[in-house]
Amino acid sequence: MFANFRLAMAWLHTWFGLVLGFVLAVAFFFGALSVFDREIDRWAIPATRFEAQPMPSFDRLLRPIFEQMQPDAANVQALRGLVDGPLPERWDTVAGWGAYTTHRDPVLSVFASYEVPNAHDPEQLVWGSRTIDPRSGTVLPDDQLKIGSRFFYPLHYSLNLHWKDLGTWIVGLAALVMLAALVSGVVLHRRFFREFFTFRPWKSLGRGTLDLHNLTGVAALPFHFFFAFTGLVIFAGLYFPVADTQLHGLHEMHERVEAAETGLPHKRAGVAAPLASVDAMVAEAQRRWAARGRAGEVGFLWLQHVGDANGYVSIYRAGTDRIALTGEGIHFKASTGELLREDPPRSAVDSVNEFLTGLHLQHFRHWLLRWLYVLGGLLGAACIATGFVLFVEKRKRQHVRRGAQGARVVDALAVTTITGMLLASAAILVANRLLPEALPARGDWEQGVFWGAWLLAGLHAAWRSAPVAQARPNPAWREQCIGFAALAVAAVLLNALTTGDHLLKTLAQPYWPVAGVDLALLAAAAVAGLAARRLARHERAAAGASPPAGHDALDSSLEAGHV
Repeated sequence: MFANFRLAMAWLHTWFGLVLGFVLAVAFFFGALSVFDREIDRWAIPATRFEAQPMPSFDRLLRPIFEQMQPDAANVQALRGLVDGPLPERWDTVAGWGAYTTHRDPVLSVFASYEVPNAHDPEQLVWGSRTIDPRSGTVLPDDQLKIGSRFFYPLHYSLNLHWKDLGTWIVGLAALVMLAALVSGVVLHRRFFREFFTFRPWKSLGRGTLDLHNLTGVAALPFHFFFAFTGLVIFAGLYFPVADTQLHGLHEMHERVEAAETGLPHKRAGVAAPLASVDAMVAEAQRRWAARGRAGEVGFLWLQHVGDANGYVSIYRAGTDRIALTGEGIHFKASTGELLREDPPRSAVDSVNEFLTGLHLQHFRHWLLRWLYVLGGLLGAACIATGFVLFVEKRKRQHVRRGAQGARVVDALAVTTITGMLLASAAILVANRLLPEALPARGDWEQGVFWGAWLLAGLHAAWRSAPVAQARPNPAWREQCIGFAALAVAAVLLNALTTGDHLLKTLAQPYWPVAGVDLALLAAAAVAGLAARRLARHERAAAGASPPAGHDALDSSLEAGHV
């Protein structure tokens, strides 16, 4: 079928990258934004613009909140058809209370689970959650969208398609295909080290695009491989649900054996019991951590079987100084505060899994590495974007001669994916500052603006793609770059006007979460403006030359199998 192995790899690299490159571009770009998801949350919700807080007192502040909590209405509604008889008006049997925080969280998310009476599945639980100000215990409105952690972050691994976990499966397939594309790309790039140092933006747009594609692919190759692989590791339980299939019958036995080995009861005793001081248990856990030279704050607090004689409290150290999401766990009997267990060192398998997961999610304190993650994600998106451009440039004149529309379709999809997601991201930030704070379902409106802007970008890209069928550039690239730059600047100005937190103020304090988002928007607007200017020159050159300057060199490079 192919003359040699390298041509076979070129075919695989091209078509695998094209078919699933649209998904990978979204995963890389929103993955890069997710590195600073908490900071974007603070920008989007001005009420949370204060310094990150440690885990507050359970006895004084958290316990009254937990005791007043009930399941979220949407979660209760989802139980319809899963129980025999009516659902209770008030949920009294608490399965667990929990709170999780990091060194970047100013607000605290608390959650509670409740047993469901008469459920078809005896293990069925229903959940409730609240967002609170840990300084005072004030419950913050839940209809304000946490754009960073509740929208951009899940978008990068699930496309926010949650039905049957469809989005996660699509992204998983794309990650698997990406590993194959990376291997084929290494085979293609025989001049590996030369391409690492080769970038000639002053030459033709075609040559500069080819150099940028090679450079971004080679420079961030370890990053691309690692994150595609660890993303698959994180969701291995979803892709290979062994516990829910082959081992389902052993599930109950395993939990009984584990309860016997750890001393942490698997089920409720059915005997009511009071709750001792959790603050005293936290102090004891911190004393034990300090004795082992690992002092730190509490990252995760979990109470299991609340109000029962078998209840216990699990306290985990914040993982700011290690790769793992949380540190060592210490468990106490809830009714007395008696120490039940200190987690032993993890096995080799657990340690490897914990390391890979923690390095992907990066909840530890390392700001330089966090910025390198952003750079790697943006390089991945740039590599895919330039790959789209090269695919179209190589084929559009051939398609013109044959009267085919393939290049035009691919170019429109590429514009929709690349500049479209930029426009949508800026549009949701603009909407966040324009929509009234008291607007019901405000978060749904913001998401509607995001998807609406992306849809309009797609329609615009298709409408303006006619020149591609004549072997000329699509002006939608330039126009959407200008649109994004305008929206990004507007978001910065609207933030200053609606909150008073302008750059002079946030830089003087300094308050980097908000200042950083504003500066990133302005920097992105500048890059988009420069790109639009370069694209305008390319359009003028294409209008005055046939074929445009640089095409011969580009075509020869493409035919040689460099991309």
